Amino acid sequence: MSGPVFRFRPAAEADFEAVLDLSIRTLRPHLERVGRWDPERRRARARAAFGQGGFRVIMQDGAMAGCVGVQRHAGHVEINGFFIEPALQNQGLGAAVLASLLAEAGGLPVHLEVLKHSPAARFYERAGFVRMAEQAYDWLYILPAA
Repeated sequence: MSGPVFRFRPAAEADFEAVLDLSIRTLRPHLERVGRWDPERRRARARAAFGQGGFRVIMQDGAMAGCVGVQRHAGHVEINGFFIEPALQNQGLGAAVLASLLAEAGGLPVHLEVLKHSPAARFYERAGFVRMAEQAYDWLYILPAA
């Protein structure tokens, strides 16, 4: 059984506002729950993730279905800014994208941060990620080397 069909394309500067909007629609309820919602901070964090390079738009049926940032470091791969359109969540797209990213990692450990108590934490834990550290608002996860 194959998962949802999608493709990546490199994000361009013209994609930034759409990526920011998606991140707000995805994160805002969870940030409000922990008292961390701040539109200017969200813009700054989205800009920082976008500016690291390696940012991709997830395309499905000719439309933006999500986005993700991937940075390859000497000893690990880092995933950040991974958002799926809310209407497309829980349909296997996120799992298919993550599987593709993990295949690209080639067995290197994969690091990411997740907002505490976000539903995304369960998603990553089901994929084998282990919570390794805690910050004020985030949990740090690692998928150990294969």
